Amino acid sequence: MVISPEPQNGTPDRPMSSTDTTATLESPERPVAPQRPRGTRLGFLIPGIVAAVLAVGLLALGGLALWGDAQKDSAGYLSTRTERIGDNTRALATKNLDVNLGGAGRLVESSEFGKVRLQATSRTGKPLFIGIAPTRDVARYLQDVSYSTVTDISTGPFEADYTRHAGTRWPAPPARRDFWAASSQGAGRQTLTWKVADGDWSVVVMNADGSPDVEASISAGAKLPFLDEVGWVALGGGIALVILATGLIVLGTRPPSGPAARAVGAGVPRVAL
Repeated sequence: MVISPEPQNGTPDRPMSSTDTTATLESPERPVAPQRPRGTRLGFLIPGIVAAVLAVGLLALGGLALWGDAQKDSAGYLSTRTERIGDNTRALATKNLDVNLGGAGRLVESSEFGKVRLQATSRTGKPLFIGIAPTRDVARYLQDVSYSTVTDISTGPFEADYTRHAGTRWPAPPARRDFWAASSQGAGRQTLTWKVADGDWSVVVMNADGSPDVEASISAGAKLPFLDEVGWVALGGGIALVILATGLIVLGTRPPSGPAARAVGAGVPRVAL
């Protein structure tokens, strides 16, 4: 069909074809579909991810604490493996151990938490001495004595590095000194138990008579009475956060529904016949 309107001002217009009419009817202006607000979904998704990360940390902490609790011995100590230390000098000493308990001081004083145990056995058959004392007193006692300072310890395999200090003096038997905070001496395995306290401390291992060539098998342990409680509380908190994180992530990733979804469909253009 061709529509021929009356010419205006004596000038005929170009006839409108049926193709033009169809194109006009089939191309209406496309309405803009309303956009679903993104803030609501991100408000669920981001907290969900944060909760999931925290849950992983708590579950790992809980598992580690319960594993450590299962490794404790009958006395309640969590100990290292027994390793060999030794040198041809008259004493083995640690570097300065700077202990600063800060706010944990009252907790350590009022509970079993904070007890340290050292166990050592001579590998030469000689009676062994093991003690812990203020670093300044140890330095005075070992002045001009040939001794070795343990400067570094590596594991897998175990290896200790020493710094040797030259000296010619034979020290007095260590058990005769009264500056030791804790000590043990004798044949066989010796056990030292010490309540951790603020200060600068050094551990010393010697033959009981002060003779050279000190060799011993030694292990260290700590009493941690709260591992069981810490483990279960951490696991419970981790499981709760897993549930929370799952719900938040599901809400944050759920596709649009309801009025917002219908609004998107409203933007489909209509085709004229």
